[in-house]
Amino acid sequence: MTRTIPQLFDLKGKTALITGGSRGLGLQMAHALGEAGARVLVSSRKADDLEAATAELQAAGIDARWVAADCSREDDIRRLADESLQRLGDIDILVNNAGAAWGAPAEDHPVEAWDKVMNLNVRSYFILSQIIAKRSMIPRRSGSIINTASIAGLGGNPSGMKTIAYNTSKGAVINFTRALAAEWGEQGIRVNAICPGFFPSKMTVGTLKAMGEEKLAAHAPLRRLGDDEDLKGLTVLFASDAGKHITGQWLAVDGGVSVITGG
Repeated sequence: MTRTIPQLFDLKGKTALITGGSRGLGLQMAHALGEAGARVLVSSRKADDLEAATAELQAAGIDARWVAADCSREDDIRRLADESLQRLGDIDILVNNAGAAWGAPAEDHPVEAWDKVMNLNVRSYFILSQIIAKRSMIPRRSGSIINTASIAGLGGNPSGMKTIAYNTSKGAVINFTRALAAEWGEQGIRVNAICPGFFPSKMTVGTLKAMGEEKLAAHAPLRRLGDDEDLKGLTVLFASDAGKHITGQWLAVDGGVSVITGG
């Protein structure tokens, strides 16, 4: 029997792991998955932030817990996977969201900063996806991986923004998503990417201050920045059976900015 829309978007009985989930876009995605019925485990580096985020999720009626881990460290990634699988059992939904940015002109960009951004924004996605798929998703021939990319991965930036490593890393995430989807489709695993535009967050506070929220909002056809709801619908679509025939795709959630810039 064909399922209804509420049934297709229902995540009851599913378990989700969200990196970078203690604030900002990661916490918004954790709320979305939890509100759709999934159990969620959020991870980031700082226990205090995770305790606050988990309390917020639980206050909203979501089954939530946390594990502190630094996804720039391979040993921490492996420990995160071990603890998540031990505490929750199989992982149905993996959201690779932990990330870093660095602003500097390309000619002066420190190599160590380049390595830091690429290590967290790309390498950690690969390592965690590999572990969770091999130990949980491939044996069951089922799973959804959602990678946080960015419209910065679609091309250059407005004048004044000099984030060569960040842009490069997010472009890599988009093609990582495509390649992994092509390879793991036969294993029943879907892999998709979300490309947010400008959302007020701790990571973007410098850019918003330097360029001005009103100016950035005016650049978007919808004349607004992203808010605390704008990633929810797409996250649940990619995670649920409502998106069971969608894989290897990226979608910009940017108020239309990429339409103008040609992304």
